[in-house]
Order: sequence, then C-alpha cells, then structure tokens
Amino acid sequence: MTEHDILGNPVTVGAPDTVAGIDAFVHGLLSYETGIERVIEAADADPDSALANAYAAMAWLFLESPAGPLAALPYLRCAEAAAAAGSGRERLIVAAARAWADDDMVRALAIGDRLAAEYPRDLVAAKVTQYHMFNRGDAAGLLRIGAAVLPACDDIAYAHGMIAFGYEQCHRMREAEAAAHAAMRRQRKEPWAHHALAHVLLTEGRNDEGRAFLDDVRDTWTGLNSFMLTHNWWHLSLVMIAQGEAAAVLEHYSTHIWGICKDYSQDQVGAVSLLARLELAGVDVGDRWQDLADHLAPRITEHVQPFLDLHYLYGLARAGRAEAPAMLEDMRRFAVAAPGHARETWQSVALPAAAGLLAHARGDHAAAVPHLLAALPRLAAIGGSHAQRDLFEQITDDALLRAGHHAAARARLERRRGGNPHAAATLAAVQRLPG
Repeated sequence: MTEHDILGNPVTVGAPDTVAGIDAFVHGLLSYETGIERVIEAADADPDSALANAYAAMAWLFLESPAGPLAALPYLRCAEAAAAAGSGRERLIVAAARAWADDDMVRALAIGDRLAAEYPRDLVAAKVTQYHMFNRGDAAGLLRIGAAVLPACDDIAYAHGMIAFGYEQCHRMREAEAAAHAAMRRQRKEPWAHHALAHVLLTEGRNDEGRAFLDDVRDTWTGLNSFMLTHNWWHLSLVMIAQGEAAAVLEHYSTHIWGICKDYSQDQVGAVSLLARLELAGVDVGDRWQDLADHLAPRITEHVQPFLDLHYLYGLARAGRAEAPAMLEDMRRFAVAAPGHARETWQSVALPAAAGLLAHARGDHAAAVPHLLAALPRLAAIGGSHAQRDLFEQITDDALLRAGHHAAARARLERRRGGNPHAAATLAAVQRLPG
C-alpha cells in the first residue's frame, strides 16, 4: 500500500503502522532529536517495506564504527528483496544505503545527486548526501545539494538550515547568516541553523554576539540526540574560550559535552577537541584525559574516517596511553589498502597529521612541526568543519612556538588574530613570542 511521510513523499509499506517508524526517522534525522531508532522496530515488523529497511540500515550506519555495517546488513537484504515492489525513489534510496555500507562513496554520492535533482522534497536523502560530502571535505557539494532541494522545501526550516551550513563552509558568510535566520523564522528550534550561525559568528570574531545568540537559543536544545546537544554546547564553549573564559568551560565539559553518550564517536571527538583547546588556552584539565581515553582505546583498529582517527589518537596520546603509538602503526598498515576513494587522503594527509599529533602530545614539538606542516595544506580532505579542523591549526601554532620557530609562529598567529582579533588564546600566544 502507498502512504505518505511527514514531508509528503509517497512511501510503500506493508502495514499502516510502518509509516510512524519512517516518520520518526525522517523527523529525528532532520531535527537531530532522538527517536530515529524507531524505524528499526518498524522494519522488523514490516520486512516488505524497502524504505523502512533502508532507513533502518542507515540508522545503524550512523554509528560510525565497524559494527554499523554488520548490524545494517540484514536490513539491507530485506530492503533489496523488497525494492522491486517499491517506487523509483525507494529503489534509489536502497541503492544509496548499499553503497554507503560498502564504502562505495563514488556511487553513494552519484545517487545522492540524482535524488536531489529528481526528488527534491526528500530531505532525508539530501541530508545523508551532505553527511557524506562533509566527511570528504566537499564544501561545494554541501552547498550544491542544499541549493538543489531548497526551492521545493522553502516551507521547511530544516532545508534552510542545511543550505546555511553549506554557505558557511564555502565562506559565503552573509548568505549563511541569512539562511540561518530564514530557518529560525520558520521554526525557532532548529539546532542545525543555530549551529550554522554559531560558525559564522565565531569565524568572523563576533564573540560577544555569538555568546548572546547561543545563550538565547539554548533553551530549545531539548530532546536532542547526543551529537547535536554536545556539539552546540561545544560551539558555545569555543566562544567562551575566545572571550577569555576558558576555565569556566570545564563545567560545561562535565555537564553538557562529556558524559551524554560516552561510547559515541562524535561525543568522543568533541570531548578530545575541547580538552585540547582548553590546554592550549592554559587550562589544567586534571585527569579528564584518562576517563576519555578509556572509551577511545577500543577504537584503535577501526579507521572509519581519518578525521575520527586523528582525534582518537591525540586523546590517547595526551592520556599517555600505549594505545596511541600502536594506533599510529595500525593506521600505517590500513593506509596501504584503504578504499580507493580515500587512500590518498589516508596516506598523504592523515598519516603525517597523526605523526605530528602524537609528537606534540608527547611534548616533542620539534618533531611535530614538519609532520603537521606537511598535512595542513590538504587537511580539508579528512572531513570535519573549518572550526573543527582549526584544532590542528592551533596545535601547529603551539608546536612552532615551543620549537622556537618564532618567525613562522608569528606569521600564523597574526593571520589568526586578523580573523578573530579579540580571541583570548591567540592574544596569549602572541604575547609568548620573543620581542
């Protein structure tokens, strides 16, 4: 039978109750609220629904761990068996899920572009495609997908939030800010639009404005999944560090950033990033690295994304754990046979960055410098946002300064100060320069 999801897209289901699970996935993915797992229950009850089973597979794939594709496999098989009875859109979604599970990103992205062009009201497909592009550092792709679907989704706040982030990652700040406000006019509780505007305000050094904005909207951060909740608090913390309130961020770390879902990749990445930034700002983080490292240690052979690996390794190294050098060795083995679409990134960007981060974490700043400088020109390829990758820029600045490369450090720090002239950590680093 044919029903419709909450966006008005037709869906083929074997039972009316299946639509509720599909809607839970659609809403949860776009709003970053909890509940997407309900589609797994719907798929279990309706093996003949290609879409419910494809979405259930995607829910598992978002785990960002090797366990995800294994858990997704039975749902993919059900989806593929049922696809012939589904619509053209549903067959494409099933194919996109299979490509994702197989780490065939070339195919996944091609299908995503086709879905955006032919079915622009399918914001789930657009969101998943943006996710893949983000993990490959394809800022232009983020914007292209957002622009393709927006005309058909002008009434939906989430579509404006999606294109806002694409604009920001392409350094089109005025358009990003306008799109974020367009999203919030339609729906004040739009955490991805909050996130996009937070990027703009931090990038432009509008620290006080950013603090006021995030303080104003944080009352809406309710019912969110752990990534979105912790990540927006992470953005608020970055603004506070820029304002010179780094020590106060430790409270946010303990209450809003680390501890929500300690086993989730994105929560771990945010925690590593924030502790590192606090240390660079001169804050003693105590024994917090140790608890974090306990949850990073099982990750050392995963290698799902280079962006994740670099954070895991640095966190382990700052905790003084033996798993850190072991992880670097395993990364070297993996890079030789990494998937073709990512092999060059692993070999030419991730490995030198990892070697530099390990050296910096151990206090060997002279050794860290050449590795980090080799990785930085192509760092966007590892994925992550400008704000997230800025951690590695800051670590490079610190390594240059501590290794005595004062001219190079000064040049980099002055460029940083030009972008955010009042950032407290940058000003403190400049003051450490001789002369």
